Order: sequence, then C-alpha cells, then structure tokens
Amino acid sequence: MPSMPSLRPSGGPSDRPRIPIPPARAVVDCAVYVDGHRRPGKWTHSGALKQVRSAGEGFVWVGLHAPDDRQMADVAATFGLHELMVEDAVAAHQRPKLERYDDTQFIVLRTVKYVEHESLTTTKEVVETGEIMIFVGDDFVITVRHGDFTHLAGVRRYLESRPDRLALGPYAVMHAIADHVVDTYLDVTAAVETDVDALEGAIFAPSGGVDIDPVYLLKREITELRRAVSPLTAPLQRLTSPENDLCPKEVRRYLRDVLDHQITVAERISTYDEVLSSLLGAASAKVGIQQNTDMRKITSWVAIASVPTMFAGIYGMNFDNMPELHWRYSYYILLVFLATVCVGLWRTFRRNHWL
Repeated sequence: MPSMPSLRPSGGPSDRPRIPIPPARAVVDCAVYVDGHRRPGKWTHSGALKQVRSAGEGFVWVGLHAPDDRQMADVAATFGLHELMVEDAVAAHQRPKLERYDDTQFIVLRTVKYVEHESLTTTKEVVETGEIMIFVGDDFVITVRHGDFTHLAGVRRYLESRPDRLALGPYAVMHAIADHVVDTYLDVTAAVETDVDALEGAIFAPSGGVDIDPVYLLKREITELRRAVSPLTAPLQRLTSPENDLCPKEVRRYLRDVLDHQITVAERISTYDEVLSSLLGAASAKVGIQQNTDMRKITSWVAIASVPTMFAGIYGMNFDNMPELHWRYSYYILLVFLATVCVGLWRTFRRNHWL
C-alpha cells in the first residue's frame, strides 16, 4: 500500500541548521595590559592573546557575559581551557569552588544583590543571586558573568586607575573581583540586618497580630544567602595558602583580607539564621497564646449563652404541667433571673481575665 504524502512542510524549525553566533557577541570587553597599563585599540580574544605571546609580556583580560556552548568552545580552544571548566562556565548554577587544571585555575564566585522593598509582607524576594567564573592563567584572565547585576566595568576602571595593582598580573584581577564580590556581601548583609530588626520589633510588639509568613520568607532568603557565601571560605583559604605556587605572594596577602571579610559575612549570616529561628519560635508561641486567648473568650461567651438557651429549650417543649407556667409574673421573673445569671457569669469571667 503506498504511503500517504506528508502534509507537513519539510525543513521545519527542528530541521534547520543552527546559525552559529560569533564569540564576539558574548565578549563585553577585551584588553591587553602591559606593566599595568592598557594598550590602545580594539582586540579580539585570539588577536590579543597572539599579541601578548609574541611580545612575551603583559596579559589579556577577556570579559564574557552568559556565553553559549559554541561561543565558549571557541574561547576555550584559543586559550587551551579544559572541557570540564568550559562545561561549568556555560551551565552556570555552580557552588563556589576553586579548581586547578595544570597551570590554569578556575574559581566560581556567587554574587548577591539586595532587592529593595517597602515591606516584607509585600515582596516575594529579598536576595537575588548570580555568578562570576574566573579563569586565570600565566598570561590571561577570563571572566564569565551570569546575571543582570554582575557588571565588572567598575572593577576594570578601578584597576586601570591603579597600574601598580595590574602590574602584579592576572591574579591581581582575580583578587579585585573577589574583593568586589565580598564587599557586596557586606552591603547585602547590612541591609538584611535592617529587615531582621524590623521583624524582631514587630513580633515582640506588645499589641497587634503576628504575621508569621515574613519570617519564613526571610529565613528562606537567608538560606539562599548562606549557600552563596559560606562555601567560598575553602576556595579562598586554598588561594591564600603558601602551597598555591601559581598565585604571587603579594596577591596572596591581599586575598587574606578578602578571606577575613568573607568569614565575617558568614558569621553574620549564621547569626541572622539563629535570630530568625528564635523569632520563628517566638512567633509560633505568640500565635499559640493568641489562639488560647481567643478560645477562652469563645468558651466564656458560649457558657453565658447556654443559660438562656437551656431555659428556652425547657419551656419550649409544649407541656402543660410545668412550674409556674400559668402564673401571671413568671415570664418577667424568668427574664430577670436569666439576666442576673448571665451578668454574674460575665463578671466572673472578666475577673479571671477570660474576657
């Protein structure tokens, strides 16, 4: 039986060859530095590396933003990067780490940004994270950024104004970026501390209800902040170790200061987490106390309402032979009796702080 002709046009989206995007589209900046000074002109990453190696001096700094696998593969082929490093740089979502492949070191830094908000009850995010990967070799440094707030133009301008720092080589660039990232940690934790203090004041306020959702929100954001900051301790310790023969001694001295700041931030985050755990317990206890108070009020009013309900049930049963049923003043006496009992119960509950 002959096959039916396909009505689907050939050459659909899945059949069309992918148009390769040139690596230059991912390159934010590329420069050659000799003796701490930037050489004039526009460079491609391959042309810059060829210039440095032919002259036998200086280094190349290539900045990339969110490259795809083809763009990163071209850069890796030019600089001789290991395929595992390239895979991590493209995939992103890595934890802070330091890896060494022969004479090239690869470090992953998690960046953080404080999201401005009017109140914790009106926001869904307090901390936003991104990533910066750094490849450092003898005559090159490659930075790969993921995230919209991970700009390094300010770091580049600062270093270009300090030729003495750039003269230390590619590891001076790595130090400046790590220092910049850790300084943002300090700023973010200072802003988060304001939120923690505001929550503490709201929970321990003598009056007002307790909204426990902001505590959970901030605790979740603190956990995300901890994941970005705490794992960086070990990589920085390895960089500052004398056993790291690739990193110059002078740069290791600067990195020790970065390590001190990073440890300070990690301790702050641990403190905030402990405070939020305490606030969570206090908020839960306050909610429990409020529920007990409400239940006592409800129980008191139910007890007061049960007295007239009981008598209404008894005298509403349509029996003829009932006490005082045919007496002229029975109805008024019953109303006075019910009012007296109800007021007495109300005063009793009021005296015992149930109402």
